[in-house]
Amino acid sequence: MDDIDRKIIDLLSADARRALADIGQNVGLSTSAVNDRLRRLTAQGVIRRFTLEADPEALGLPVLAFVWIALPEQADEAAFRALAADDPAILECHHVTGAWSYLIKLRTQSLAGLEAFLATLKARGMVARSESVLALSSAVPDTFVPKAR
Repeated sequence: MDDIDRKIIDLLSADARRALADIGQNVGLSTSAVNDRLRRLTAQGVIRRFTLEADPEALGLPVLAFVWIALPEQADEAAFRALAADDPAILECHHVTGAWSYLIKLRTQSLAGLEAFLATLKARGMVARSESVLALSSAVPDTFVPKAR
């Protein structure tokens, strides 16, 4: 990867629908050269996908919560990871160090949605204890990329 690749990625991160000709003008390459670089970056796994950012409030998902999860000793960690990967409410799930097993970032329609999420984990025996933190506001705007269902 060189500086031109980084500039292309920077331009696309600001607007994934940016025209190849516009990117080429910004980096000093032809449209076909930009297209070749994008194919290479995608093939190498540098660019994983092209996506969109949505307004979570407009989609009816105003509640942003962070949930610390401690798995029970005998928990099926693979099942927990599969649930996290499949649940469209979960935006991020990180295996962490310390007293907790995972940190989950999720969006729901309401506090009742958060409660239902936790109830599901408890019913499946996937949580020994948890702690939820609600975001009141964000100093840095949240980049909301909805998960495919």
